[in-house]
Amino acid sequence: MSEPGRARGRARGRGRQSQTPGPSQSQQQQQQQQPPQRPHGLQQGAAPPQAPPAQQQPRSTGRAVHRVASGRQDAGDTIATRMQEMQIAGGNGNGNGGGDAPSVGRGVTRGRRQLVPEAIIRTRPDNLNSKVGTSGQPIRLTANYFMLETRPDWVLYQYRVDFSPDEDLTVIRKGLLRDHKAKFGGYLFDGTMLFTTLRLNPDPMEVFSKREGTDAQVRITIRLVGEVASTDYQYLQVFNILMRKCLRALKLQLVGRNYFDAQAKVAVNEYKLELWPGYVTSIRQHEQSILMCAEITHKVMRQDTALGLLQECLARSNREYKELFMKAITGSIVLTDYNNRTYRIDDVDWQATPATPFEYGQGQQITFMDYYKQKYNIRITEPTQPLLVSRAKMRERRAGMSETIQLVPELCRLTGLTDDMRGNFHLMRALAEHTRIGPEARIEKLLVFSRRLLNEESVRSDFKEWNMTLSNRLVEFNGRVLPPERIILGKDRGQDVKCEVGQDADWTRNLRSNPMCAMVELGNWVLVAPSKFRRDAQGFAQTLQKAAAGMRFMVAAPQFYDLDDFRTASYAQALDQITASKRPQIIMVVVPNNRVDLYGAIKKKCAVERAIPTQVILAKNLASKGVMSIATKVAIQLNCKIGGFPWTVEIPLNGLMVIGYDVCHDTGSKGKSYGALVASLDKTFGRYFSTVSAHTSGEELSAHLAVNITKALHKYRAVNQALPSRIVIYRDGVGEGQLPYVARNEVNDIRKHLASVYGDTPVMLCVIVVTKRINTRLFSRGGNPPPGTVADDVVTNPEKYDFFLVSQSVRQGTVSPTSYNVIFDTLGLPPDRLQRLTYKFCHLYFNWSGTVRVPAPCQYAHKLAFLVGQALHRPPHSQLEDFLYFL
Repeated sequence: MSEPGRARGRARGRGRQSQTPGPSQSQQQQQQQQPPQRPHGLQQGAAPPQAPPAQQQPRSTGRAVHRVASGRQDAGDTIATRMQEMQIAGGNGNGNGGGDAPSVGRGVTRGRRQLVPEAIIRTRPDNLNSKVGTSGQPIRLTANYFMLETRPDWVLYQYRVDFSPDEDLTVIRKGLLRDHKAKFGGYLFDGTMLFTTLRLNPDPMEVFSKREGTDAQVRITIRLVGEVASTDYQYLQVFNILMRKCLRALKLQLVGRNYFDAQAKVAVNEYKLELWPGYVTSIRQHEQSILMCAEITHKVMRQDTALGLLQECLARSNREYKELFMKAITGSIVLTDYNNRTYRIDDVDWQATPATPFEYGQGQQITFMDYYKQKYNIRITEPTQPLLVSRAKMRERRAGMSETIQLVPELCRLTGLTDDMRGNFHLMRALAEHTRIGPEARIEKLLVFSRRLLNEESVRSDFKEWNMTLSNRLVEFNGRVLPPERIILGKDRGQDVKCEVGQDADWTRNLRSNPMCAMVELGNWVLVAPSKFRRDAQGFAQTLQKAAAGMRFMVAAPQFYDLDDFRTASYAQALDQITASKRPQIIMVVVPNNRVDLYGAIKKKCAVERAIPTQVILAKNLASKGVMSIATKVAIQLNCKIGGFPWTVEIPLNGLMVIGYDVCHDTGSKGKSYGALVASLDKTFGRYFSTVSAHTSGEELSAHLAVNITKALHKYRAVNQALPSRIVIYRDGVGEGQLPYVARNEVNDIRKHLASVYGDTPVMLCVIVVTKRINTRLFSRGGNPPPGTVADDVVTNPEKYDFFLVSQSVRQGTVSPTSYNVIFDTLGLPPDRLQRLTYKFCHLYFNWSGTVRVPAPCQYAHKLAFLVGQALHRPPHSQLEDFLYFL
């Protein structure tokens, strides 16, 4: 259990469409009159006008210095940009990673060549005959995959298309080429590159089209660039692009990088939110077949606008409203309904307003207000509001997009959830009613999606042109359920107490009445609480002592320190006084609410400045109905934070050190991240060493990993008088595009540092990348598979040494498996034993008396990195490195 009231989280990537909704900042002319510094007339609660459906983009004159977005879907979804995105993201189109991808646009190399992007890396060892394990009970599994039953037997040809006279707009280019579609068969065209299954004759080919409404002839020249054979990575990406075209045919709306069904939206009016259901699809080569993964997703759309947010900031502070608004809006994603585009807000231009003129067309001047009135029939009601600024990404600028785009707050709908919303239990429960889909309902939704897709006439026509057949049934295959583990508790009458984990992998009841594995007597501790909660705090302390006694954990009565108020300064002063006069083993602090600043101040004072573990607890939990259960979990946390541990499992490997590593971004400093390493120190895997390093790359990659592993090895040797002979590293926080860097640079760096420590002494090393955010879902007989379920065939990747593991038990919704990719291995364990070892460590996270999604060292690393990134914003005191103070 985490400290009551503390939430877990992780920074998420943001998507954007390559389309502009308004004039660029660099092309805007200065307003003749200086706008007021404070936007007058902003009335709280003012509603923006309803935006009409998007209209068609006017034909380019060739002289416009900026481009204004229309409702077109295709320009932001070109083959070139989609190829790059999918190569970087490993084919799912979700943009999970970063990195460079080969260009598919103008200037590509002619002739036959390998089109294998950097993100594709083989991690399966050549001497690994099979990665399928054998232990456990067989189980029949169903996955959210549809098989591509008829694999097209063709070679894909890539052509470059040029227009004379040139045409800037992709939509017009597509229209001009569409007149000759009979010559190409099935084809995909992004405005520059043409992909077709037919070899065109002659080469180059010239065709002519007329512009709509004119007699002007346009010459279209089509030249062969090269072949994309079935062994090329882009061969499969064409399937993905074709599938996205099919999703558009279902009248779905593109928001970010995924398609959503606005007609099926669910309104949560109480919180001014809408939930849009949607689909995420990905076509890849799996073990024996090409499969399409399809997953149900949801997009949270807010009914309030950026103008409403500005009004709220203005109501909160007349002086600091600019700072408040900048902090709230910067980095957020907004949706413009008039063209159905999303944008990431990077800045606010306080000098520009909707009344500001800009150059549009052939030297004409027009204001934002007039532009939106003429273009979309939208009347902007607040002429003095500042404009929002969104900066285009490099690939979008290469596609011709302006460097900066200016947006009107009144027309920008806010998306996503704020931290306050996530902390609202009732709101999250209301959303969960619609997003937490059970296995049976999820399977039915996937089959409905399949029927809807295959019954669409245009989709059937496209599939026929490309000689493709998609199955209407979910993939079924054989998996295994690993043998259940036995939890080892403390000694009772000289014998270790052992208990079975049960079908739900939960041993809470066994823990309450049996001794913990290792305990440190807690005789000197302080309980800090506002005087208002003194009686509840005393009652909780007594309950805590009673719960601890049931587990043979000796807890003395605490020393009480009363506070007169709830101010952060009062808490800081109390902690200073306590630590100055004495050094308690641990300090328990009662807080009235979930305020992040108060929690951060307490943790900074004790974890950074004083090196004393703390336990923060919400006042409402002191006397709740489940106070005994809370006290039991708090007692376990207290024992762990001062050097004990509650249970273990049998792991027969000698000389084994297991390391977890994860990265979390700093919420208070843009571009700064913290990498946390947690390493085991004993054969019971109850003692751990931890360390944190800051880096400013802005990515979840750290050059400090190898150095911190060296520190952990020295600590291990100090504890055991010997170095470990086996090292297993569970590396979290790695996107698909970052995998080549980790597999080559990080692993090589780790091996160099190990050589400097071990010399000629051999050491066995295994590095496993852990990925939780995946779209794969597994089902068994229409329900969730039991904990310990392994899928290591059919839906795995033939180029990887990988497997899926369902280690946790869920009572609501659909369980999500975790993906494990072994990127380096000299450990010598067969796949079966490596899977079982991973499952064993999912039992050793001491915050929860049950199995968790990832191995315990990996979860500890995330817990520590999250604490530092969210609350401390600096590395903790080195004297705490031997304790699990961050639980």
